Amino acid sequence: MRAAIYVRVSTLEQHVENQLAELRQYVERRGWAAVEYVDRGVSGAKDRRPALDQLLAAAKRRKFDVVVCWRLDRLGRNLRHLILLLDELHALGVAFVSLAEGIDATTPAGRLQLHVLGAIAEFERARIQERVKAGLARAKAQGRRLGRPQRQVPEERLAAVRGMSVREAAAKLGVSPATAHRWLSHKSRSISAR
Repeated sequence: MRAAIYVRVSTLEQHVENQLAELRQYVERRGWAAVEYVDRGVSGAKDRRPALDQLLAAAKRRKFDVVVCWRLDRLGRNLRHLILLLDELHALGVAFVSLAEGIDATTPAGRLQLHVLGAIAEFERARIQERVKAGLARAKAQGRRLGRPQRQVPEERLAAVRGMSVREAAAKLGVSPATAHRWLSHKSRSISAR
């Protein structure tokens, strides 16, 4: 059998070597030939990912018989996308194996397990979003200013560019034309800039 190994990490600081080592050993034990698809620095919540898109294109050309991934959440955290992806692979005659969960989606029991684990992955992502939103709301309620820190722009610095066009002033100040326009249209001596 021909296998497609898929690995993903969410940030560029993370490494794929651990995933790849286990998957390569598994594929070798099964006696399969493998090609690797690696997404670095890409969230599992995204439906479109460079290596995953390449994998799907290769699946449509019948370049492999099975997709093997380290864990289900490496393939995706959005249940709807995950189910559609696995349905698409199934329709193309491509089997699916998730190493950590021991899932073989070619059986009814494996498909049931897959649905349950996909729902848990989506639940986990939703909980993280809830916690982030709650933290932002708490910070706002405590009067903390969110976003980029304010910067004080001395009037002397602005005086040197008054009378220039907005584009010239922006170039001289080292900011965008929109920022230069906002700064120059403000009347106070020292303004807060974002």
